[in-house]
Amino acid sequence: MIVAGVTGGIGSGKSTLCRVWESLGAKVVYADDLAKQLMVEDRSVIQRLTKLFGEETYTENRSLNKEHLIEEAFLKDRVEELNRVVHPAVREKFQEIIENSKNEGVEVLVKEAALLLNNGRPEELDAVILVTSSKSDQIKRVQERDEVGEKNVLDRMNKQPDFESLKSYADYVINNDGTIDEFKLKSKELYLKVLEDLRDKV
Repeated sequence: MIVAGVTGGIGSGKSTLCRVWESLGAKVVYADDLAKQLMVEDRSVIQRLTKLFGEETYTENRSLNKEHLIEEAFLKDRVEELNRVVHPAVREKFQEIIENSKNEGVEVLVKEAALLLNNGRPEELDAVILVTSSKSDQIKRVQERDEVGEKNVLDRMNKQPDFESLKSYADYVINNDGTIDEFKLKSKELYLKVLEDLRDKV
């Protein structure tokens, strides 16, 4: 089984690439979705977040109080504290998913995460794909997708890693500055190339 990581900045197109790969048979784990799931299902994560950010972190029916968490973690610059709880839990769960996927006969397993390379290249990955795009295209896509202003997008971009400096960790770099159809075709071609390159090596 090939285990690949896909990363890139907000609005770069990494989710589009992953959806193409899913249509070709890959199993994709979206780190953000997995994190949200663990924050309401993992007892240890729930306990630690409650201890860090207070009882108001969860509502009476045990769902996440997003407004409170945004205020406590993001507006008070405590995102690192949040990450120190959630990211290890995501990594641990992904290891479990790797083992289960092997048993299920999955050929390609993908982890999509903006912070994939923050602590170097994860050992479990056979391939790292970096999706790049011009800043102007990224801003335009996020504005259209999230219906927000340019300043909002720039603020979010400034909180993300410097992907240019992380290129050395990537095995494949795919650029998304053309049309959506062109990028989908490039994504398909890259999937087939990764299969060809790694099928006999892992």
